[in-house]
Amino acid sequence: MGQHASLAPRRASFPKATGLSERSPARPVCGGRYHRPWSRRLRLDQRCDFATRHTGVVLAVAPAPLVCLDPGHGTAPAIGRQTEPIGPGSSLRKIKDGGGTPGEAPVALAIAFRTREILRRDGYRVAMTRTRDGYTGGNIARARFCNVHHAALMVRIHADGSQDRAQHGVKTLVPALRRGWTDDIYAGSLRAARAVQAAVVRQTGALDLGLVPRTDLTGFNWADVPAILVETGFMTNPAEGRLLRTLAYQLKVARGIAAGAEAFIKR
Repeated sequence: MGQHASLAPRRASFPKATGLSERSPARPVCGGRYHRPWSRRLRLDQRCDFATRHTGVVLAVAPAPLVCLDPGHGTAPAIGRQTEPIGPGSSLRKIKDGGGTPGEAPVALAIAFRTREILRRDGYRVAMTRTRDGYTGGNIARARFCNVHHAALMVRIHADGSQDRAQHGVKTLVPALRRGWTDDIYAGSLRAARAVQAAVVRQTGALDLGLVPRTDLTGFNWADVPAILVETGFMTNPAEGRLLRTLAYQLKVARGIAAGAEAFIKR
């Protein structure tokens, strides 16, 4: 990676924006007026009714925080073989998706669905980069999806693999600090990673493999929001691989991811 360090320009020269409008659309509520919801705990009609009856006016406030979930892999093979620059302005390119460890993509998607359910129950908004197999973008597209949704946190959900079948445990990858690429998200990503890693280990009882900084992950280098990648366990470990395929263990992982994300956002 060292020989490419000079290729990283300032973000002002190579913006990561998509060109799409990044304004969150207002939503018509309360008699057709446009306001943003102010209570995560009340349904839209309850918010309007409560505000009108108790204050006589409808309050316009920020929406609930949004967590962007990125279930790893699941990309159409023809798309996955294509390459893309690992960071803005870089001449170094990587394939969009190598396919992951066998069985990883469906496990990641299942955990993401369960995490979404928990976060929504707790009043957060959730966006997912994919909800099925056959994804047609790369990691730049995944990062930009979370960027345009103004996510409070991007959580990339994966499972690990190794030639050493004895390896097991949970780790969380974080962006390494690199000027022009990750300097704007580094501190927040590190805080989020600590919170999510601790919560997943606590919920699952898995071996704590800690945090791992990465310079080469396209999905980090193009992100404009705090971003982490949770390796939820080793599919190649016979015992842990079996656990990761069960609903009960997926739910434990999801509870950990949700708890850590919520703890980070509330700080």
